[in-house]
Amino acid sequence: MRKKQLSLWLSGGLAVVALLSGFTDGPQPKNIFGHALVPDMIADASIQEIDGVFYCYATTDGYGQGLKTSGPPVVWKSEDFVHWSFNGTYFPSAAKEKYWAPSKAIAANGKYYIYPTINGYMYPAVAESPDGPFRLARGEDRFHKPYTSSTLLQVKDPYGIDAEVFVDDDGQAYVFWGRRHVGRLASDMMTVDSVNRVLTTPHKQYSEGPIFFKRKGIYYYLYTIGGSEAYQYAYIMSRVSPLGPYEFPENDIISTTSYARGVFGPGHGCVFNTDEDHYYFAFLEYGRGSTNRQTYVNRMEFNEDGTIRPVEVTLDGVGALRKVKRRKSLEIDSVYASSVAEPMFIRPTADSTCRRTEHFVPEFAVDGANGSRWMPAADDKESWLVADLGKVRKVRRSEVYFVRPTAGHAYQLEGSADGVTWQPCGGHTDVRMQSPHTDDIGKRFRYLRVRITEGIAGVWEWNIY
Repeated sequence: MRKKQLSLWLSGGLAVVALLSGFTDGPQPKNIFGHALVPDMIADASIQEIDGVFYCYATTDGYGQGLKTSGPPVVWKSEDFVHWSFNGTYFPSAAKEKYWAPSKAIAANGKYYIYPTINGYMYPAVAESPDGPFRLARGEDRFHKPYTSSTLLQVKDPYGIDAEVFVDDDGQAYVFWGRRHVGRLASDMMTVDSVNRVLTTPHKQYSEGPIFFKRKGIYYYLYTIGGSEAYQYAYIMSRVSPLGPYEFPENDIISTTSYARGVFGPGHGCVFNTDEDHYYFAFLEYGRGSTNRQTYVNRMEFNEDGTIRPVEVTLDGVGALRKVKRRKSLEIDSVYASSVAEPMFIRPTADSTCRRTEHFVPEFAVDGANGSRWMPAADDKESWLVADLGKVRKVRRSEVYFVRPTAGHAYQLEGSADGVTWQPCGGHTDVRMQSPHTDDIGKRFRYLRVRITEGIAGVWEWNIY
């Protein structure tokens, strides 16, 4: 049995005794959600590198009403592919709409275009920068028009979702969308050729989330089959044109559930590369069910004949893809909290073997994994988390990644040398939609305490420098 330690917290004259999590009897819960790409629930990711910065446009998940809603559109950015951030929304007028599956940002005509699905329809949007702000490329920002509206991407298809745009070497653009559709895109990046096609594939199940790219003269079309925990990706390839004719490789399943690695339903994502030899496959993982998904990235490799090797899907991540000089992190000796939420059993949707229980212990807020989080008990009115550095140290900076950051947060940050007397050292009273929330401290403390005053109470990650 490990020693139990108690910390006395004083607030308004009321002494509250908190048990240090991590010093309790028995084994500690494991992080079963691994190293997610970003510390939030996102799906349908489109990742690309622009001028040395990685951009991730995605569906914001975790808003609790399934397919009826989504979170606001934000673009996560990173210089090293490990430390990600966003600040506000890149598409302000669409922030309260049901916003899904944005494409990569396509540079054309001196601007940038994206093609999200908003309230069930595909729209072209344009901005001067990949950071936005984006606006509808045609007309005013109105998102409830029928398919005859000039604001819509002009494809008269009732399954017009999940646009993926590819620009070939000759400058011709193509747009792919759900149920295997493809059409040529005019130079205005908004008008689709009236003659579009439905690609023939060996697998006939419902399909969405198309991925398209070209490597060493070969065109690759990836398409999902199935759904829920049975999500898979398959592919076909062409050595001629994005419109075909296509070859059907024998081993055409790119990703599938891996019981051994604890990956369920690897679905709608993207493929991107950093150079000719380094390709990566991003996918959502369905193991939390419904629209509570996280995104992961693995290496993608090819055979000498150009066929794609099945991706060994894992929740381990790929680590840094670029070297960036950063501050030195301080080692955290232990963490404890005002309370801990009860473990949550996640009911499977279709695969009864996908039986998971999520834990919310304070240690998950400092494990650097992005896939796990601390959350307090539902009736906790205080909602604070303390990091103990083991001894008094010079603390220069704090970065807190709150749970559901797109809903916005306000918080107080305090420091202490003894765990009894606290002084303010950061935070803000206004609700801000960003992640992480950063404070430059420049003082000596042993303990730091973050108290969430507004927003969803919980922390994905907390970095202290």
